[in-house]
Amino acid sequence: SQLRLHAFPYLGSRPLGSFQPAHVRDWVRQLSENGIRGSYARTIYSNVRAALSAAVDDGHLPRNPCAARSVRPPTVDDRRVAPWTPECVFAVRAGMPERFRAMVDLGGGCGLRQGEILGVAVDAIDFESDTLHVVQQLKLSRSKPVFAPPKGGKLRDVPLPGPVADALRAHMKRFPPVDITLPWKVADGPPVTKRLIFTGLRGGHVWRTSLNEEAWKRALASAGVIPERRPGQPYAESRENGMHALRHFYASVLLDAGENIKALAEYLGHSDPGLTLRVYAHLMPSSQERTRNAVAQIFHAPQNRSPADSTSI
Repeated sequence: SQLRLHAFPYLGSRPLGSFQPAHVRDWVRQLSENGIRGSYARTIYSNVRAALSAAVDDGHLPRNPCAARSVRPPTVDDRRVAPWTPECVFAVRAGMPERFRAMVDLGGGCGLRQGEILGVAVDAIDFESDTLHVVQQLKLSRSKPVFAPPKGGKLRDVPLPGPVADALRAHMKRFPPVDITLPWKVADGPPVTKRLIFTGLRGGHVWRTSLNEEAWKRALASAGVIPERRPGQPYAESRENGMHALRHFYASVLLDAGENIKALAEYLGHSDPGLTLRVYAHLMPSSQERTRNAVAQIFHAPQNRSPADSTSI
């Protein structure tokens, strides 16, 4: 869908053997002018580059135009993650419709991605062991909803905190789970049925676009995170304040409590703890004071003091 929306309209009609670096430069500029920037634009660019590399391997192109020195991939904003405060999280939660309010608990209390939240089924919640089994997500394949494994195929178990478990129990009592049947992994995949805990007003699955525009952004505005929309106008774009912000909050809470990067990476579903470290290293509490105290305790230990330090009576 990324290629269909953002690459084919500009590049798809050009004969494969005619690609020049200028065509790619113009396309990257058009992406930026159309508001497609950052890591999302970089992902689209990487897919196009991979396709052109395959064309080179198959003899359809003499060289990949993306490899030219004059071609620069879309830039990625290196701004550090600024996690929400607890007050902000709870204000956004209060602004969500009651039907979707427990989504904030799962995002901020278990670190789930939006697709994973939408795909949580009853059998994924183990109240006895206080564990949440993250085994699927609800996503789009060729603009059609499907069930699929989590991003990167990374299945994982996440600790289920007591308050989050209580919120889920209350939610399921107020809004009983519903059996939803969707294809598996791709639009024409085999149908599978999951008993989802989050459903739409008419009993079907939750559409991400509708959720974001009609519930999430309204909650952001009520919490003061984004401006209220003007009559007849949509809410302002604010990609950094999408539901992913709850994952950043979750990571900041764990790091502040002393959790290690390896465990955090496992809970977030990152395949490489190095990625977790690059994104969240600046949130780790400073070790300087701990270092001072640790060394001071060693040097102040009685067995390490010289006779001159002792006071005779």
